[in-house]
Amino acid sequence: MQSSSFLILAINPGSTSTKVALFENSRMIAQENIQHESKVLSSFSGLWDQFDFRIEQINKFLEKNVQPATKLSAVVGRGGLLKPLSRGTYLVNDAMIDDARKGIQGEHVSNLGCALADEIARRYNCPAYVVDPVSVDEFNPLARYSGHPLIPRRSLSHALNLRASAIWAAEKIGKKIDRCNFVVAHLGGGISVAPVQGGKVIDVNDASSDGPFSPERTGGLPLQPFIKLCFSGKYDQQQMKRMVMGEGGLKAYLGTSDVREIESRIEKGDDKALEVFNAMTYQIAKEIAAMASVLCGQVDGIVLSGGLANSKRLVAEVKKRIDFIASIFIFAGELEMEAMAAGALRVLRGDEKLKNY
Repeated sequence: MQSSSFLILAINPGSTSTKVALFENSRMIAQENIQHESKVLSSFSGLWDQFDFRIEQINKFLEKNVQPATKLSAVVGRGGLLKPLSRGTYLVNDAMIDDARKGIQGEHVSNLGCALADEIARRYNCPAYVVDPVSVDEFNPLARYSGHPLIPRRSLSHALNLRASAIWAAEKIGKKIDRCNFVVAHLGGGISVAPVQGGKVIDVNDASSDGPFSPERTGGLPLQPFIKLCFSGKYDQQQMKRMVMGEGGLKAYLGTSDVREIESRIEKGDDKALEVFNAMTYQIAKEIAAMASVLCGQVDGIVLSGGLANSKRLVAEVKKRIDFIASIFIFAGELEMEAMAAGALRVLRGDEKLKNY
C-alpha cells in the first residue's frame, strides 16, 4: 500500500448482523456480513449488552484480514439516532457515545455504531468517525410543519445513503454537489425520499411513519381509521408499532417482504401480487414528484438507490411515471459501507472538514 493510501475499516451493526468492510481508499478489499443467530441475540437483556459480543465478531474479521503491524487510518461506524446534526463526518467522542447509549431520539441498533468504531480505533491508535448519521437535520423551516404544533415533522432518514447517492450522481454529470439539485429515493426495507439541494437534505419523509409503503412498513396511513384502530381495544401499543414497522407494507398485503418472491409470483400470474407491487411503485413515484415540487422543478436528476433498485420491474414502473421530471440515475444495493468509507476518505484527504459532536 502506498503512503498516499488510506486504510479504512467500516462497521455497520444491523438487527441480526454486523457488517464489516476494509477499504484501501475507496476500493473494498475485504468484507463480511456476520450473521447472528436470533437465540444468541435474544440471550442479551438489552441492545448495549450485545456490545462485547459484536466486538468479538469484529475481532475475528480483523484477525483474518489485517496484519498485526498494519496501521488503520480510521474506523467509521454507522451513525444512529443522535441529536439533530448538520451533514458531514463527525469525530466520535464521549458525548456522542453517551447520547447513543441514552437513545435520545430512540433506541436503534445503529446507535451501537459509534461505540463499536471507538473501541476498535483505540486499539489501532486512529480516529473513529460516523458519517451522515440518521439524525442529520437540515430541514427547510416549512418542512417541519405537520399540521399540529404538538407533532412537528422530524428529520430522521437514510441520510448516509441519500447524501452519498447525491454526491455520486453529481460526479456522473460532472458538477460539484453544492451546485446540484437532486431528488433521491433510498429504496430498502424502509423508504426515504428527499430533495437534496446543494448536498443538503432539506426535506424527507420519515420512513418509520410517513411516505410510501415499503416491504415491511406502512408509510403514511389514513389518520381517522388509524386512530379508530388504535382505540379499538384489539391491539396494544407494541402491536400497533409492529403493525406500522415490521409487519406492514408488502408483508401485510402478501405475507412476505421478499421482493424476489413477489416478482416470482407475478411471473406466475398472481394478479394480487402485481397490483400490490404496482401500488408500492405508484406511491414511490408520487413521493418523488412531490419532492421535486420542493425544488420548484429545478432538478438535475432523480436518483434511485437501495436494495429495491436492483428490481428491474420496480425501476421500470417508477421510471414511467417520473422520467418527465429529470434524468434518472441508479445506484442499486445498500451501499452503506461504501458511503461510510467515502465520508471518512473525504476527511482524510482534506476534501471536507471534520466536524465535532
